[in-house]
Amino acid sequence: MTKHSKVGGLMTGEVVSVVPSTPFKEVAKRLAEHDISGLPVLDEDDRVVGVVSETDLLVRQALAADAVCGTRRPGPGAGTPGRDEGDAITAGRLMSAPAVTVHADETVAAAARTMLRRCVDRLPVVDDEDRLVGIVTRRDLLVVFLRPDPEIRRRVVEEVLVDTMGLAPDAVDVHVVDGRVTLEGTLETPAQILIVKKLTEQTDGVVSVSDRLTARGGDSP
Repeated sequence: MTKHSKVGGLMTGEVVSVVPSTPFKEVAKRLAEHDISGLPVLDEDDRVVGVVSETDLLVRQALAADAVCGTRRPGPGAGTPGRDEGDAITAGRLMSAPAVTVHADETVAAAARTMLRRCVDRLPVVDDEDRLVGIVTRRDLLVVFLRPDPEIRRRVVEEVLVDTMGLAPDAVDVHVVDGRVTLEGTLETPAQILIVKKLTEQTDGVVSVSDRLTARGGDSP
């Protein structure tokens, strides 16, 4: 099988976090001090119960401002985050829950798809008991797509063609430009073409795949 980068190899192990009772002001302080946009919220067993982000804080402030201006009736605890109200508003009330998480052994591609599908910028990384072990951000995942073209080509040839398909390294001409892979050559069957293309698409660093492959044993797929 082709080797894929795992989330555990890219994640940050030392994670700034809060608990549900952490006050609004302290959440904002930690975000600013560490120059981050979100924090996992942990229970007493270090399990991730939610995530609180800059957006959550800004939405809260906007609602409070509307209430003060008379454009929105304030709800329970919806006063302007000030000396008293700010301390009453906690991470547990602000957070998005349940948290969207990943495991360390998931592939970077899977994590990226989760981020895009759930519209989040970061994913807490958890163990089998949902305890926090790290965090991975979109910026972390982008590292995979900065692989140089020669490295991508080497991995396609060695891992896809030779190791997985059992083909000769020159069975297919592999051209890579800015992560875009073009495959040219002739394989035995249309099924082989489909497999080679799919495995190439799954190779870390590949942005897109264009195949110009033909099959000796039948029509190209």
